[in-house]
Amino acid sequence: MTDQTDIRIVVRDGVAEVTLDRPAALNALTLDMAAALRDAFARIAGDPAVRAVLLTGAGRAFCSGADLRGDAGGGATDVGDSLERFFNPLLETLFAMPKPLVTAVNGPAVGAGFSLALAGDVILAARSAYFIQAFVKVGLVPDVGSTWLLPRQIGRGRAMALMMLGDRLSADTALDWGMIYRVEEDDALLESARALAARLAAGPTQSYAMLRRAARAGLESGLTEALARERADQRAAGFTGDFAEGVRAFVDRRAPVFTGA
Repeated sequence: MTDQTDIRIVVRDGVAEVTLDRPAALNALTLDMAAALRDAFARIAGDPAVRAVLLTGAGRAFCSGADLRGDAGGGATDVGDSLERFFNPLLETLFAMPKPLVTAVNGPAVGAGFSLALAGDVILAARSAYFIQAFVKVGLVPDVGSTWLLPRQIGRGRAMALMMLGDRLSADTALDWGMIYRVEEDDALLESARALAARLAAGPTQSYAMLRRAARAGLESGLTEALARERADQRAAGFTGDFAEGVRAFVDRRAPVFTGA
């Protein structure tokens, strides 16, 4: 299996280890990167040599979200179109994949990166890692399945607070809230995640495939509807003045001044 730009894929002993590899950009997701990830996971899903999957990030971040500097421009952007063509198919591919997915959150998981982390069947986090629903900080709404995933993980009350306030959630608190499976010391995270993925790779893969489908159905089978709603809302949000201001402030490294425009 060959590597893709900004993604490293290594298959070893039945485990496909997928690494987001833009460390200088904190593994921010470009549209091309989202498409490459979707294609990679589609290939992994059909590869009989792969029995389990591990997703992590290179450097000090797991994923800092969508690349606002490169792809979003500066306002009047159809963000909903980007979701429909790139990010939503990625999440659908992850959830349709019949193989167990371990996410090893080695650092910040922000925005779309938060959703990628939550897509794991088993989620491990480094003690220094944290999670942020950062969309409100740039005048957008949660997407990439956040509105579907997060309330089901931690309950509506906590999810709404995280999404509306954009506060940082530590790995230890995420564990206390039942959002993740385990916290590891930073230098032990990858080794522990690899061991867990290897354990899954040695397990009953057909059972895992059925379990994954049943678990999704048990969550009321609402993902597609949630993604469609996010797309419509994100399209509207992407044309607001607040989004343009949020991006300008992000690039200028200052606090945004939102006006509700």
